[in-house]
Amino acid sequence: MNKKKVWFITGAGRGMGTNIAKAALNAGHRVVATGRNTDVVVKAIGEEENVLVVQLDVTRPADTQSAVKAAIDRFGTIDVLVNNAAHFYGGFFEELTPDQIERQLQVALIGPMNVTRAVLPVMRKQRSGHIISISSGAGISGFEFNSAYCASKFALEGWMESLTPEAAPFGIHTTIVNPGFFRTELLTETSSTYAKLSIEDYAERRASYMAFFNEQNGQQSGDPNKLAKALLMIASESQPPRRFIAGADAIGIAEQKIVDLQTQINAYYDLSMSMAYDD
Repeated sequence: MNKKKVWFITGAGRGMGTNIAKAALNAGHRVVATGRNTDVVVKAIGEEENVLVVQLDVTRPADTQSAVKAAIDRFGTIDVLVNNAAHFYGGFFEELTPDQIERQLQVALIGPMNVTRAVLPVMRKQRSGHIISISSGAGISGFEFNSAYCASKFALEGWMESLTPEAAPFGIHTTIVNPGFFRTELLTETSSTYAKLSIEDYAERRASYMAFFNEQNGQQSGDPNKLAKALLMIASESQPPRRFIAGADAIGIAEQKIVDLQTQINAYYDLSMSMAYDD
């Protein structure tokens, strides 16, 4: 029988966060469901004895400390942290403003760091825990019109991969999740911001990408309920994976990345291997 755990989930008021929270509750776990607007979270998750709804803006360190304290006061521990809160800033790099790029990094990189920094002392003390960070296929490979988003996810993955050996001696596991296109609210107006029209040279491609994202919204092939159940299964394992690539499209991105890297290695292999000082 799997141990019942306390799940701390960011961005639980909509999208994948709601699916993960409901799946954890249905499995008998306790859930700390966080979001910037607690009314939205309550409406999405409901109210019951196994749920604690807490206000949390992941970009505010003071919020993270307060939310973690509330979780400990209520449930005594945090076993699984899911860094899920997200926002998508789409557009060509030259058209995105410095403020938009900074906001993308704040939500998708600094936010998870803030929350994890607050949770790590709890997990270290109990010598156990599992940190799950939701990345993307855009954390494996770069895509045009996604420069800010890819930058934030690549950085998230570099941080998570470095955190793994730091936390492992304390019995803390880490997992990067790379979803493909799942039918969540990420592409809705609530969760997406696009660069304003500005540079004519990008106009044709911009129109094509905007049409693509509008068509994808609500039609993505991935089922978020299946992903939520998969995360519950992974979190129950004694040695969970350091990376979980979710969806056939995400697998395709990863496999192509492997091919591209090997091609680049092979193309300049001899030159690369000749960089040492000559004895």
